Amino acid sequence: MKIMLVHNYYINPGGEDQVFAAELKMLQEKGNNVFICTPENRQLERIPRVRAAIYTLWNTMVYRAIRQRIREVQPNVIHIHNTFPLASPAVIHAARAEGIATVQTLHNYRLICPNALFYREGKICELCKGKYIPWPSLAHACYRNSRAASAVVASMLTLHRAIGTWSRMVDVYIALTEFARNKFIEGGLPKEKIVVKPNFVYPDPGQGNGKGGYALFVGRLSPEKGVRTLIAAWEKIGAKMPLTIIGGGTMESDIATAANKMVGIEYLGRRPREQVIDLMKRAAFLIFPSEWYEGFPMTIAEAYATGLPVIASNLGSMASLIDDGRTGLHFRPGDPEDLADKVDWLLSHPVELANMRKEARAEYEAKYTAERNYRMLMEIYERAISVARSGG
Repeated sequence: MKIMLVHNYYINPGGEDQVFAAELKMLQEKGNNVFICTPENRQLERIPRVRAAIYTLWNTMVYRAIRQRIREVQPNVIHIHNTFPLASPAVIHAARAEGIATVQTLHNYRLICPNALFYREGKICELCKGKYIPWPSLAHACYRNSRAASAVVASMLTLHRAIGTWSRMVDVYIALTEFARNKFIEGGLPKEKIVVKPNFVYPDPGQGNGKGGYALFVGRLSPEKGVRTLIAAWEKIGAKMPLTIIGGGTMESDIATAANKMVGIEYLGRRPREQVIDLMKRAAFLIFPSEWYEGFPMTIAEAYATGLPVIASNLGSMASLIDDGRTGLHFRPGDPEDLADKVDWLLSHPVELANMRKEARAEYEAKYTAERNYRMLMEIYERAISVARSGG
């Protein structure tokens, strides 16, 4: 199959970039002809703000470039991972103008929430969900704490709702979880076009032994990731179970200060993926205290691949990804005492923890391998091609 992949790289690398790279590698190794279009948001640093705002709504240069590239390679399908903000939804229109089947992965909630998180001022917020014009985002300056920037994103969403970009131009959407699919349906996307395909881990890192004697946190260091809850819980746990923290973000200095002052916390900063996987293999369990809905955290899939149980917030996608008592434990979101209690429970139940390690690895083998994901992806591409041919 000839496949064109489109992904607008963010300035700060994240899970979406990792998923894009994994799918690209998998598709190529399976013998497909894959062509990529990867604009980078770093280019925005050299563009005047007014022009950048216009590009967010519609990037004529990208539209022309995509149409030209489609004519050159004649792909069977175009698979879009991210268009925000530089590539713009013009990518979708370019594919439709050339009659190419279009698939879009919904990595976050951008199409129904201007800040893409459903999270504001330390709590879940769904005020813009289902609104034709997402005006609450302007009142609360949801995107980058700027009413002007929020107005640009809100205008982009409103414009493309009005001209049918989201409802008519995409043949198949990929939601990462059933929870996310339901949110997008509530937000107005056509339910018949949304299928569920989780992320996956490739290559298989293999199972670890979990004998390192520490808990592990891996992720962005920012408020919505529940980092404050994590630190507050370890004020109670202390030296009973050492905690290793990996990641970077707006709260790096807070975490570094906590690690210096508190017993039992080690902060390693950002680390290459190979080192993260090695630390996962040796960790006793992973802590995932996120306080927003999440999309599909690659950290959880990687933990399962290494046989690492997860203690996670009982919220959003995490509520279904972690099978409480089998592959890990749930705790009340934002509740450090409940998180500390769950850690204490695992420490006092070594047999159950050992069983969770086996079940976590079994969960990976059943749901998150490249082989299973490839079959699902090919079925989605065939579905999109069929829909495009029928004019749907």
